[in-house]
Amino acid sequence: MWADLVLTNANVLTMNPSKPHAQAIAVKDHKIIKVGTNKEIKTWIGKNTEIINLKGKTVVPGFIDTHVHITGFGKSLKQINLRGVNSIKEIQKKLKSRAQKTPKGQWILGRGWDQDRLAERRYPTRWDLDKFSPNNPVIFTRVCGHLCVANSQTLESAGITKETTSPPAGQIDKDLKTGEPTGILRENAMNLVWKMIPESSEEELMEACSLACQKAVEAGLTSVHWLISSPTEIRVIQKLREQNKLPLRVYIVVSVKLLDHLIDLGLHTGFGDNRIRVGSVKIFSDGSLGARTAALFQPYHDEPTRKGIVLYTQRKLNTLVMEAHKAGFQLAIHAIGDRAIDMVLTALEKVLKEAPKKDHRHRIEHASVLNKRLIQRMRKLKVIASVQPHFVVSDFWVANRVGSTRARWVYPFKTLIQEGVLTTGGSDCPVEPIDPLLGIWAAVAREAFPEERISVDDALRLYTVNAAYASFEEDIKGSIDVGKLADLVVLSREPHEISPNEIRDVKVEMTIVGGKVVYVKSE
Repeated sequence: MWADLVLTNANVLTMNPSKPHAQAIAVKDHKIIKVGTNKEIKTWIGKNTEIINLKGKTVVPGFIDTHVHITGFGKSLKQINLRGVNSIKEIQKKLKSRAQKTPKGQWILGRGWDQDRLAERRYPTRWDLDKFSPNNPVIFTRVCGHLCVANSQTLESAGITKETTSPPAGQIDKDLKTGEPTGILRENAMNLVWKMIPESSEEELMEACSLACQKAVEAGLTSVHWLISSPTEIRVIQKLREQNKLPLRVYIVVSVKLLDHLIDLGLHTGFGDNRIRVGSVKIFSDGSLGARTAALFQPYHDEPTRKGIVLYTQRKLNTLVMEAHKAGFQLAIHAIGDRAIDMVLTALEKVLKEAPKKDHRHRIEHASVLNKRLIQRMRKLKVIASVQPHFVVSDFWVANRVGSTRARWVYPFKTLIQEGVLTTGGSDCPVEPIDPLLGIWAAVAREAFPEERISVDDALRLYTVNAAYASFEEDIKGSIDVGKLADLVVLSREPHEISPNEIRDVKVEMTIVGGKVVYVKSE
């Protein structure tokens, strides 16, 4: 039997402790059939075997992003990019430029601003946007996705006035003197304006998701845990596969609002194949630190009148968790603030006591504001921490937001790992960049609370071995071993052999999915 593909002269990091290094890899029928020395692999080479000489380049298992909004990422690529803007004037400049090219009445959307980066040190308002958008409705979403600013035309179309009351689990910000809405909408209040935007056609979604998937493989991703909120997105995923436009593997994370439909169809976590698989049910329990909507026990340090927003009562959360758990679904519950995390753990404790399941692998997404007691409860329940390491970089303001005492326990990656909580890595893209190497760099080189830095090996595990476990797929992916899928990434440099800060400059040279090269970096 000859190999279909052979990689030689490589520095292979297998992520298997019993055999951590190798020189070469042989692939047959989408799977790894041999890992060893160049000499050992040579015997698998036939006249039709494709041979790639990597000339000493580093090979690691294909990266897995355990929390990514591929559809939102694809859409964001066509919106105004506001990430990194440093002033409201800069936002206005970008808006003016786009408005000059946009027909009257058409929507202008943007994403990525962060008020803590702005020179004015305040939120942008409807009036800031009105100056440069007299003929178009505008919505600019904060980087976290939990807060937005809309211009007056948008508010008027949505019927939002000074008399409009905030919806449950949402807030319409109003001027303290006049009572007029400022344009800032938090959490569920955003739905009041988002529902005004025409739905994208299936063709438009196909185009957006195809582009996002290509960006993902360019970043070295071979699998994504794709968060979806509508049945249309599932159809898009299937059609992309049918049209050979799905270059990576998908673990679908479905909004809880679709749970009844999933149950009626008889689906459960794990349904599918190694290309597309039904995964978790996603529940939001709170908001974000950036929007001050993450639910905290104590008030925000920089705004003592706020403690955040809980999206469900404990009773309702318990009910949702029980329903999904009993139906055979893994839970992926968004919880950022310590109060929200406490509520989620309380719900899981109740569910696992009443309906025990040894290998549930339920997850807390983000798990940001922790403490020792919460971490110990997570370990006891065998709850997975699905974290986004690049938050450490973006949330540079965290000590101001929650105070130095609590900030010590925000994103405590090393403590989670040391305490035995299985931890996985994701991007939350488009909230953060999709590049897993930036997440690895952020976890290894973090400046704030350096005692929570983790090793390169542990950081790689977040996106490989641990990520595979989080989708019940550790037997088929996550490490470079015989019998596993040939999902591989070639890196420009060996991350162990460079300084932590140099990791952010490492490039993906090649991405291989199932033994097929899906991306090669152009010279």
